[in-house]
Amino acid sequence: MKALIVLAILVTIGIIFFKYSREKDIKKLLLSLATFGIIVSLAVVGNLTRPVIPIYIAHMILVIIAWGGLITYVFKNKYYWWLIFAPVVTIGLFLLLELLTGSGHELT
Repeated sequence: MKALIVLAILVTIGIIFFKYSREKDIKKLLLSLATFGIIVSLAVVGNLTRPVIPIYIAHMILVIIAWGGLITYVFKNKYYWWLIFAPVVTIGLFLLLELLTGSGHELT
């Protein structure tokens, strides 16, 4: 599974640079790379939602959808920012639940 994730990351970077070599659009390259960095960062930060499995599964689905939004931008030049930043919703929901209910761990 880890190899598949690394392969997907490398393929995405390869696609971004391949499209840049064809189109020579530096703005699209920089925006694509920045968006890619944001998506990877949201995926890493989303690991804090792991204790609540339904939110974690929803977060991973939204990360995959965000990745699809990036690929859509690379190929069709349509930037769906609301798709790309959708994983922020699950992180916010998790933090809200933690604020309201607590972590469930007793202090000793």
